[in-house]
Amino acid sequence: MPTFDDLASTPAPPEEVWKALYDPARFPEWWSGIETVEPGDGGGFTMYPDGYPDFPMPQTIQSAHADGRVTVSCQVSDLVFEWRLSELPGGGTRIAVHVDVPDAEAHRLDGQRAAIRESLARLAALAT
Repeated sequence: MPTFDDLASTPAPPEEVWKALYDPARFPEWWSGIETVEPGDGGGFTMYPDGYPDFPMPQTIQSAHADGRVTVSCQVSDLVFEWRLSELPGGGTRIAVHVDVPDAEAHRLDGQRAAIRESLARLAALAT
């Protein structure tokens, strides 16, 4: 299974980043490729990709505020995004993400890397 990691930092405190990271309703503000989000049952949500308003993609989400961790799992493509926040020495926040891409979706690896890099930058800027 292909995987990749990326990270960014922001001068914003972890609590400010957390506000945008744990709330799926805010994902369209910063997550590249997400046009709209609808709440779902049991804490999940349905994501609609940019340009595909008729293509619902159910997601599960797990968050652990104490660990600064949010995991989003796509129920359609089986991609898994594990976001982690940590406070930087002297202030600010490191935003890290680990992405699992199933073999069947390996052809999307480069596109996912680019989308996540852009998303990290947008999340860091939003929190500032």
